[in-house]
Amino acid sequence: MIGDESLTADEQTVDEQIVPVPASQVSANLARLADTVARLRGEVDHAQAVADGRALIELAKGVLMERLHCTPADAARQLETLAERAGLTALEFAADVVGEAAEDRITEVAQEFLARAEGEESVAVRLRTAESGVLAAGDTQRVAESILEHALRPLGATAVAVWLAGPDGSLTLAGSAGFSAEEAARWRYVPPGVATPARSALLERDLVWHPTLAGAGLPSIGQHTLAGGGRVAVPTGTGGRIIGVVEMCWPDPLPAEPGRLRRQLEALAELCAHTLDTWDGVVAPVAADGSGDFLGELVDFVDGLHDPAVLLSPCVDGGRLSDFRIHHANVRFADPGGRPRSRLVGTRLLETYPLAAEESGLLDKIQRVYATGEPFRADSMAVTTLVDQVPLTVLTDISVTRFAGNVLLILRIQDDAAKLAVLLQHAQRLGRIGGFEENVVTAAITWNTELFALYGLPATATPLSLNELAAHAHPDDAQAIGRFLRAVLHNRRPSSTAFRLQRSDGVARHIRVVAEPVVDGRGELVAVRGAYQDVSAQHWTEVALAATRDRLAETEQQAIERNRLTLQLQHAIMPPATGPIDMPGLRAAVRYRPAEKEHLVGGDWYDAVALPTGEVLLCVGDVAGHGIDAATGMVSLRNALRGLAATGAGPAQLLTWLNLVAYHLTDHVTATAVAAVYDPATRKLRWARAGHLPPIVRHRDGGATTLPLLRGSLLGAVRDVTYQEEELQLGEGDILLIYTDGLIERRDRPVQETVSRLVSLVKGHDGGLENQLDTLLTYSTADTDDDTCVVGIEVTGGK
Repeated sequence: MIGDESLTADEQTVDEQIVPVPASQVSANLARLADTVARLRGEVDHAQAVADGRALIELAKGVLMERLHCTPADAARQLETLAERAGLTALEFAADVVGEAAEDRITEVAQEFLARAEGEESVAVRLRTAESGVLAAGDTQRVAESILEHALRPLGATAVAVWLAGPDGSLTLAGSAGFSAEEAARWRYVPPGVATPARSALLERDLVWHPTLAGAGLPSIGQHTLAGGGRVAVPTGTGGRIIGVVEMCWPDPLPAEPGRLRRQLEALAELCAHTLDTWDGVVAPVAADGSGDFLGELVDFVDGLHDPAVLLSPCVDGGRLSDFRIHHANVRFADPGGRPRSRLVGTRLLETYPLAAEESGLLDKIQRVYATGEPFRADSMAVTTLVDQVPLTVLTDISVTRFAGNVLLILRIQDDAAKLAVLLQHAQRLGRIGGFEENVVTAAITWNTELFALYGLPATATPLSLNELAAHAHPDDAQAIGRFLRAVLHNRRPSSTAFRLQRSDGVARHIRVVAEPVVDGRGELVAVRGAYQDVSAQHWTEVALAATRDRLAETEQQAIERNRLTLQLQHAIMPPATGPIDMPGLRAAVRYRPAEKEHLVGGDWYDAVALPTGEVLLCVGDVAGHGIDAATGMVSLRNALRGLAATGAGPAQLLTWLNLVAYHLTDHVTATAVAAVYDPATRKLRWARAGHLPPIVRHRDGGATTLPLLRGSLLGAVRDVTYQEEELQLGEGDILLIYTDGLIERRDRPVQETVSRLVSLVKGHDGGLENQLDTLLTYSTADTDDDTCVVGIEVTGGK
């Protein structure tokens, strides 16, 4: 071929042997070549005309199908029939049909536009006026003034700023109108990375609409005087390449959505593109088709790269960037699908890599770099290629950079061996594993970097032989190391051992070494290879776990003994259940239910004893806490109250003395209690409470009430306390119930609600005293696993 530089050596030799020919023969050859070119051009024109005619006929058939609602075959017959009647060829008649259809559509569009523009100021007139001003202006500053005067002020805007986007993401104020000179001077340059409405539009490559600048939370020009007004930023450029942003300002808030105003603002922004392209001496980029000497230099630059690289040129269709064409690929570029470079160069990116716009979003990133000029870098990015309609995904390190209207794409496919080496390196570092290989024939020893670190040696130190292992270990580990070396070097079998490494820096480490022999075809030992692992952390963890297990076992045994003693003490004083107690004028019954969990053994206690005065002492208490301390505190308070009751004092006085006992004579014991003294002769009950829930009385008529909440704080909290006492007249058949909070306490409900439920349960029961207590325990809804104590007293006999 003419101009083909890829000639073989034989072809070049033949070409060098061609002798000069006469001028007449050259002229004849040129004439024949011209005739051939003319003939081929005519054939091409004829084929193109035929193709156009066929396309026009098919288009006319489509028009007839739409209007006559017929099939393609019927439309073809109608076209032939109508052409014969009109005395025209099928092609001429098809042209008339298509022209008429297009004319009708144009008329419809024109009428629709006029109807839409009727009754309001014509948008087209404003845009045409602004465009005329822009063309007359010629520089960006006058463009901004023209746009504000002719197009934006009728829309309510008061200021406009035109920004030039730099390749590093910076913004330079190329023109402004409506702002003071001082404000424009302060905002003449915005460094890269500063978040402003204009930068947001640059990054999003779309119109950014802020109803108020203050609501956007972004700084920008005019922010002090127009903070409460709306702000719109529109990117502008040509051929998909963004070269700047037009920022428009309103004094008042804007609606939430741009609506029909969006297209007008985008059209105004487009008017600024041609002046920004050459603003203030900035040279326009090389054309997208690669014209100019710079593109050739760029190709040479790509060929000189050590990385696989592809040079992409933008494809602009109808003024819109649609794709990129692979202009050049250097020799180091390897297609993920294995295709040769000759099949890739000249094709479009989406034709060659159709999935680039879907999964990885590679096309979008390339378009963003081309539009904004900001480079893109990514490691281990997944790129999917279709190979015989089968998707093939590879991990690649990608770099995308814009060069004067073109895009340089570097794709470095990660090699499996390299990935495995990196993984192995990280695994050895995380596991603190060092590998080695020792050649017993040449005495050559190879260590990896991690093994030098385990030994505390610099990477330039001489590796140590296995025979020197004992010299760097604790003396007590010499026998274990000797068995390990005999197994590997003499018995020629894999082995492992653990030892304490004594490093030169004084640090001792626990090391496990594993090795295997390497033998030749005759069974002779050639080398030993293996690995060291630092197991110090594991060793000390095992030591700590062993000590913890010993302490835990001892603690568990002590807890078991304490719980056993606590239960024995508790059951010796208060059995879990006891039969009825018959006393003068009353009948008493007790139900005691210990905690379900042994470690929650508490300090609930009760007592019912006849006093020397003929009266009966009744009491129920609850010591705070659980375990042996609560049980011993309960015993102290119960016995103290018994002794104090022998004085004949009333319940309030008894609780006052018992509070002093709890405060002074016990080890910080606090408790709640109810103390009552019942006189069988008069059936009167005197009672007092110390922070305890008041008793419940079930009357013989079936009603039930809670006694009032008398004044009195819990025992042992403060030294001087005055307790309130009250007298209650009981009748025959009345039942008095005194209980601890373990009967009603719930985590999810207030005490008042659970007490009310207990009163309802007592009121609805018709059985005897013991059956009443059993029912209360059975239907208890408490969920705190605490001790429960219930004492019931039923009045019997006469006065």
